[in-house]
Amino acid sequence: MSLDIPYSTMERQVQKAIAFARKAHQGQIRKTGEPYLSHCIHTGKIVAVLVPSNGKRAIDTVVAGILHDVVDDTCESLDSIEQEFDADVAKLVAGVSRLSYINQLLRRHRRMNVSQDTLSHEEANNLRAMLLGMVDDPRVVLIKLADRLHNMRTIYALPPGKAQAVAQETLAIWCSLASRLGLWALKAELEDLCFAVLQPKIFRQLRADLASMWSPINKSGNLRRISTKSSDVEFQECEELGDLDPENISMKVLLQAVLPFDLLLDRKKRVNFSNNLATCSDTPKQPKVVRDAGIALASLVVCEEALERELFISTSYVPGMEVTLSGRLKSLYSIYSKMNRKDVGIKKVYDARALRVVVGDKNGTLHGQAVQCCYNLLNIIHRLWIPIDGELDDYIINPKPSGYQSLHTAVQGPDFSPLEVQIRTQRMHEYAEHGLAAHWLYKETGNILPSKISVTDTEVPSDFSNEIEDHASIQADMLVKYGSLKVGHPVLRVEAGHLLTAVVVRVDNDGRDLLVAASFGLEASEKVAERRSSYQIKRWEAYANLYKKVSDEWWFEPGHGDWSTCLERYTLCRDGIYHKQDQFQRLLPTFIQVIELTEWEETEYWSVVSAVFEGKPTAPDPDVSNSSSEKPPSFAFNSALLDSGINNKVQLLRTMLQWEEQLRSEAGLRQLKFDREHRKVESLCIGEVAVVCWPHGDIMRLRSGSTAADAARRIGFDGTFVSINGQLALPNTELKDGDVVEVRM
Repeated sequence: MSLDIPYSTMERQVQKAIAFARKAHQGQIRKTGEPYLSHCIHTGKIVAVLVPSNGKRAIDTVVAGILHDVVDDTCESLDSIEQEFDADVAKLVAGVSRLSYINQLLRRHRRMNVSQDTLSHEEANNLRAMLLGMVDDPRVVLIKLADRLHNMRTIYALPPGKAQAVAQETLAIWCSLASRLGLWALKAELEDLCFAVLQPKIFRQLRADLASMWSPINKSGNLRRISTKSSDVEFQECEELGDLDPENISMKVLLQAVLPFDLLLDRKKRVNFSNNLATCSDTPKQPKVVRDAGIALASLVVCEEALERELFISTSYVPGMEVTLSGRLKSLYSIYSKMNRKDVGIKKVYDARALRVVVGDKNGTLHGQAVQCCYNLLNIIHRLWIPIDGELDDYIINPKPSGYQSLHTAVQGPDFSPLEVQIRTQRMHEYAEHGLAAHWLYKETGNILPSKISVTDTEVPSDFSNEIEDHASIQADMLVKYGSLKVGHPVLRVEAGHLLTAVVVRVDNDGRDLLVAASFGLEASEKVAERRSSYQIKRWEAYANLYKKVSDEWWFEPGHGDWSTCLERYTLCRDGIYHKQDQFQRLLPTFIQVIELTEWEETEYWSVVSAVFEGKPTAPDPDVSNSSSEKPPSFAFNSALLDSGINNKVQLLRTMLQWEEQLRSEAGLRQLKFDREHRKVESLCIGEVAVVCWPHGDIMRLRSGSTAADAARRIGFDGTFVSINGQLALPNTELKDGDVVEVRM
């Protein structure tokens, strides 16, 4: 049976929830001076963007978002909510209430007993673990994130000290949870709101620097083939009193310069927003920092339109291999963190804005062809915009340790400023977003915000001598990286969308020049697509046979070879890539990518080469292989960096969010599938519980099934009375996530 609900029913339920909240919150005023009901409605609107547009569960989530504070701040009870709506809404409100209670309890304890408002890295990790452990429905976290987002949008109404404490907590806890659930746009807005509160001067400076880089005024553009569209935005400079004294810019104005997350999610909204800011005469005069935000968004729209038109001109439609284009702006907080982490200026943060191109692979059945298309698109992009030297990262041929695969290139965009483009197949994209390569697994840090930054940190000289030094540095880095290349090392020859198996035949000039044998009969895209596979014997055998063929035929100069094999010379260029060199010493677009072998792969590869040269079989006996104690290291993320139980919990919560999306388009078996998987989550055991140890306010993590007596022993007071959530408990009382445990002497 379809779960779709008519719009009239959705509207009726939402209006009913607003009326219920209006009555419950009657007379309550926020610190902004607005009726408390405004917060309820805004929270519901944010939730509505995060959930599907139809379905009962989606409507219940929006309704619960509107009612999320009713139990905590009014006389209404969960029973009245259940009677007026249903059990699902009441359960969601109860979950949000529980999260809020624990969060406020610990915040109050830090402020009164510890005399500090900031969380240590360990405390933040423990609190995140406990909050996740308390949740079995991701909609609870969505509502809480929406609640926190609107509170951050209006945080200007709080005293500065309290506002900074809330911002620090948001960075440490809620931004991380948003990232873990894949809500990158919401996370970006939260980060920038916190950044504006904690470092207003640096926030304003970075906004101005990016606007200066990306503004179309006085820039002729850098498209190699096409010019920008007539819809490109040009902002008129207009004077205003607020611009004359930046120090007097209010916190409220700075928060207005943070781009709403729904603009980052919806391209149509981005276009409309940038068009509305096109001229000062079209809209009321706005502070410069707000216009700077509009310039940043408009620059992304220009880049999207330019690449979309080029792809339309230069590519052909292949059923099942549809190309999807999306864009994103890096949060100012992330830019600032990267500048400090890498000790570079803002002009060296090449991914401050980025485009992502995803190639469909028909559920993996066309993965090899999709990989070819990725490299063809890379060639198209490099013809469209000038690539930045040393900024091509091929994670398809050489995946990250997490298994992440994608092509990353940085180019000089339409405004002659850096732009990152990521290209990957649909399967690679799904693995990156939801598998072991999920961004939060290897990017999450303590979110510690440095106290200050020097103005000179964001200034990068652009004189020619620095460019020469950069090119020299790139070449030097590559020589160090590839200086130890040996004859016979496997490489891949890349020409447009074609990937060919190749091996190094000779190394000259300390690694600056390579003689490479390429096999035109060995297409490598399928093998590259399966680079994460732990069984690579057959792949290495192809390289070894090519190397043996060249050695047996005594081919040793460029041009030597036969109908299927040719020797070619490659030179390390200033962009950090080995480009093909023809007989007239001209450099061609064709290049090679050196396959970076892990220690285990290198041992396996050279053993295969040795077996091929000696005429011995290379494929191991399956029985011997299965019984061998030595296994190739997988690309799985190091479990020491994250508790596996919490990791599994996050994966399931993210999967549940995906199910919510599927409800919009699936029919027939979708409810059966959801019920089956939902029961699996209900019975989930992540292996531990996290409780609050009172009165010290520490978060204690114990094995699942631990009791009140176990908590007392951990604290060191075995045999004493223990209360759980304010009530005396028997020693064998089992603990749950979020319980407040107090040992009484």
